Amino acid sequence: MEQFDSDRPPPATARALSRAVRGGWTGRRGAAPWAPGRRAVLRAVGGGALAAGGLAGLSACGIPAAAKTGDDTVTSEDHSKQEKSVNFSNWTEYIDVSDDNRHRPSLDAFAKRTGIKVNYTEDINDNVEFFGKIKPQLAAGQDTGRDLICVTDWLAARLIRFGWVQKLDPAHLPHAYANLAPQFRSPDWDPGRSYSYPWAGISTFIAYNIKATGGREITSVSQLLDDPKLKGKVGLLSEMRDTVGMVLLDMGTDPGRVTADQYDAAIARIQKAVDRKQVRRFTGNDYIADLSKGDLAACLAWAGDVVQLQADNPDVRYVIPDSGYMTSTDNLMVPNKARHKANAEKLIDYYYEPPVAAELAAWINYVCPVDGVKPELAKIDKDAADNPLIVPDRAMAAKSHAFRSLATKEETAYEKKFASLTDG
Repeated sequence: MEQFDSDRPPPATARALSRAVRGGWTGRRGAAPWAPGRRAVLRAVGGGALAAGGLAGLSACGIPAAAKTGDDTVTSEDHSKQEKSVNFSNWTEYIDVSDDNRHRPSLDAFAKRTGIKVNYTEDINDNVEFFGKIKPQLAAGQDTGRDLICVTDWLAARLIRFGWVQKLDPAHLPHAYANLAPQFRSPDWDPGRSYSYPWAGISTFIAYNIKATGGREITSVSQLLDDPKLKGKVGLLSEMRDTVGMVLLDMGTDPGRVTADQYDAAIARIQKAVDRKQVRRFTGNDYIADLSKGDLAACLAWAGDVVQLQADNPDVRYVIPDSGYMTSTDNLMVPNKARHKANAEKLIDYYYEPPVAAELAAWINYVCPVDGVKPELAKIDKDAADNPLIVPDRAMAAKSHAFRSLATKEETAYEKKFASLTDG
């Protein structure tokens, strides 16, 4: 078991701290601790809402439940040589910014080097909403007006299944191909990364407030679910894959190979904890305020939050259980009919150059998917470079697990069962 405490907390980066000092600590990329931030909306709304309404809506809109995959791909005329631009849609506050918030230094440097202007838009608020924006054009075989998008792995898997994103050209991605960290190289929904490259990784583990636990260390998910001393002070995440995934790992089951019976067993275990009032509530990243105050003694948490929270509160600690932890990714993809595919691929590759990746990681505090970034990050912020929540070491990476991709009907069924817990 790998454990970290307040004697050596993984500090936020210098830039993250300067932002906290300027405007007050705001949690995940600017979201107030009491408000549903990017990850909260993406997780709590994303999977559940898609299961409840989005999947049914696909059939209602006449959109196929699946599309040809494998070697099939959709190509379109690429205007990259004639039009030196790329249209990039991303989440809010998910990139490096200047002190006056008017510039994005890494994008400015890319434009200066390549002559390619990046039209950067922060128009992704949650996966379901964004899917609704681009679905009509993609289903009709039309240009979405975007050359590069950033979506979470479960939606990335769906876009690949539908045949709505383009295969990437390895000739345009030498740095990405060489520097992608091993733990992200071959997800089951995109083996070999033919259609996607990670923008950032998201780790899920246990966080706890040592004062609220009465000085006791928390080491396992079993304690969260069964320890009577934590009754009413436990938080679980409203994202199915993270909460059920962590419980599965605690039960000795690989979430990457979970069967229906194993899934049901994990749901039943969580249900018992809910029925006993062990669980205070299911949360997005709004657990931040409760954990800091001690209203939650322990909870499942996301790494990006904990990095910043520990800088604000020395009582907050985290632990990676011996059973492992869950990981997921936000992914860069090129939609069908994009006008500037080659330019988009150049931009993807640019962020896999270690110095550029380091600049991004120093700002967003999420897991950097670029192998070899640590020396470059150390030049910017040594504490960040030594922080395993940003640059996992081999031991930590070896403990990471991803929830396997689910077929459409399977995902609907799994989310419905999980919703019966969270709705109660």
